[in-house]
Amino acid sequence: MGKRVYLIVSVALLALGAGLFAGWRAQTPDSLSPEQAKIAAEMLYVSTLPDLKGNNQPFAQWRGKVLIVNFWATWCPPCREEIPQFIKVQEKYRTRGLVFVGVAVDKKDAVLAYADEIGINYPVLIGDLEAIELTRKAGNRAGTLPFTLIIDRKGKIIATELGGLTQTKLEPIIGPLL
Repeated sequence: MGKRVYLIVSVALLALGAGLFAGWRAQTPDSLSPEQAKIAAEMLYVSTLPDLKGNNQPFAQWRGKVLIVNFWATWCPPCREEIPQFIKVQEKYRTRGLVFVGVAVDKKDAVLAYADEIGINYPVLIGDLEAIELTRKAGNRAGTLPFTLIIDRKGKIIATELGGLTQTKLEPIIGPLL
């Protein structure tokens, strides 16, 4: 009987591990072909979203900058963990042409309260289904948050990151772009 229980538990653990791996793989951003990356970047630069004051902000205003676009929500724990690091990176590299733009897929009041609470020092826009569609075009098949685009000064998507992003991981990516 002991061997049978051991076998059943082993098979269950293997199935669980395989399921978790499959789920993780399903949420990993697709590798974008150069054409897909170009289309996603063009979609971004023709997009306009409202800021926290209700004013429409065109992404085209940030052309020529190293642009980090972070899609997030206040109810997303990994989002809440990465934003304080983004605040530090924005402060550190602002004068070198770095611009973070947060696109909150959330209720405006919740975003405003959170932004005030932690002192977000970069533009925060309110996204909707169009914002989620943009993340999908950029390789985020599942529409999962947080999702970050890193775009060079020429408007080319250099990297996409799904899940929490740290200052330690981000700085080597943006360093050569600045």
